[in-house]
Amino acid sequence: MKTMKRLFKTLALVLLVIAVSSCSSVRVAADYDKNANFNDYKTFAFFKKGIDKAEISDLDKRRILRAIEAELLVKGFTKSENPDLLVSIFTKSRQKVNIYNNGYYGYGYGYGWHWSPYYWGYSNYNSVSVSTEGTLYIDLIDANKKELVWQGMGTGYLTKNMDKKIERIKEFVAKIMEKYPPGLQQ
Repeated sequence: MKTMKRLFKTLALVLLVIAVSSCSSVRVAADYDKNANFNDYKTFAFFKKGIDKAEISDLDKRRILRAIEAELLVKGFTKSENPDLLVSIFTKSRQKVNIYNNGYYGYGYGYGWHWSPYYWGYSNYNSVSVSTEGTLYIDLIDANKKELVWQGMGTGYLTKNMDKKIERIKEFVAKIMEKYPPGLQQ
């Protein structure tokens, strides 16, 4: 029975590690216009009409825009009143409800946790967790043609903790912007 308990504890630990590690990752993808010459783009500005449509708080919009600006500046862009690229964002989110059935079938031995010499049968423990999965889209629009030339997308779990939220937004934006410019990924 001690082996069985150890097995259950090990399995629970492995599942916890998998769950925690999957929550911290951001899955990214990008698409772009193959006819666009990305070497021509040197300056940017934010596309207010597009950004205003994003259904998130103004605080989070500012956090996202600051993170995008920082990433573009690192890539050698300059902010301009007469930009080559317009930057827009939009977001989606959905609640995920996970129900875990932690039941097992067996017999009891000793007087430890939930074990008894008189126990035989099925034990059913359910746990429920709710999490929010969000998707951030970053659009880069050719300012002259008014055409979308690049779109990056990041999907991952969100947090309500303020200290972690700022870092999470930076992580989302950094992972997405790793895909720009197209063709230079490792």
